[in-house]
Amino acid sequence: MTMTDPIADMLTRIRNVAMAGQAVVAMPNSKLKQELARILQEEGYLESFEVVDGKSAGSKTLKMTLKYIGERRHRRPIITGITRVSRPGSRVYTGRDEIPWVLSGIGIAILSTPKGIMTGTRARKIGVGGEVLCKVW
Repeated sequence: MTMTDPIADMLTRIRNVAMAGQAVVAMPNSKLKQELARILQEEGYLESFEVVDGKSAGSKTLKMTLKYIGERRHRRPIITGITRVSRPGSRVYTGRDEIPWVLSGIGIAILSTPKGIMTGTRARKIGVGGEVLCKVW
């Protein structure tokens, strides 16, 4: 079965695992999901991520380890909110001057630009706009 919106599926899996207090989330792999995971790790939202061979031939799985704060019983996930902005039915594009700020700079916006997948802060520095994929805080 084909998936209509794999990015929304990825974000929902991350959100569900964070709310359940689990550490590892696994999902089907793609280059776009790897780039999103790389950005989340660079920004400090993930401990690590890796690509593992799947059960069937040719399939790979992306495994991400979420980062938590606090002691064992009182730990909270670093990711308190993650939302999809641009969807297949409603694409949201932004110019270089209108890149959104997330919680006054505490969170990040992830954009798909002609120069690749990057955070809103980096897109502002380079001076490019693009499609706003998601917001994380």
